[in-house]
Amino acid sequence: MDENLYAEPAQPASNSTGITLSPQVMNFLYATAKWGKFLAIVGFVMIGFLILLGIFGGSFMGAVMNSSMEANGGAANPLAGAMGAFFAVFYLLFAVLYFFPVLYLYKFSTRMQTGLRAKDEGLVESSFENLKSLFKFMGVLTAVILGFYGLIIVFGLGVAGVATMFN
Repeated sequence: MDENLYAEPAQPASNSTGITLSPQVMNFLYATAKWGKFLAIVGFVMIGFLILLGIFGGSFMGAVMNSSMEANGGAANPLAGAMGAFFAVFYLLFAVLYFFPVLYLYKFSTRMQTGLRAKDEGLVESSFENLKSLFKFMGVLTAVILGFYGLIIVFGLGVAGVATMFN
C-alpha cells in the first residue's frame, strides 16, 4: 500500500503557484468582466427604480386604498397608510439587499478589466476577491431564503393539521 496516498501535496518553494493565463483565458475573463459590468450597471438602475417605487409607490398605494374605500361609500381605511408604509419598506429593504451583490459584481468587473489591460496581478486578485464575496453573499442569502421556505412549510403543515382536527 502506498503510504503517500493521504500525504499533503507538496507546496511550491515560492508564493507563486506557477499558473499562467493564456491569451484565450484572458480574453474570456475580459469578456466576462464586460458582461458583468453591463449587468452591474443595469442592476444599479434597477435599484434606483426600486427606491423610487418604494418611496412613491407606497404613498400612491395608501392613497388609492383610501380613495377606493371612500368611493364605495365607506370611511377612510385606517390600514391604508400602514399598507403603503409596508409596501415602501419592503421595496426599500429589497433595494438595500440587492445593492451588495451588484456592488461586488461591479467591483469584480472594473478591476478585472483594468487588471487585465495593465497586466496587474494585484488588481486581478482583488477582482477575484470581489467575485468570491459575491458568491458568498448569494450563498448565504440562498440558505436564509431556503430556511424561511422550510419554516413556512412546517408552519403551513402545522396549521393544516390543527385545522383538520377541528373539522
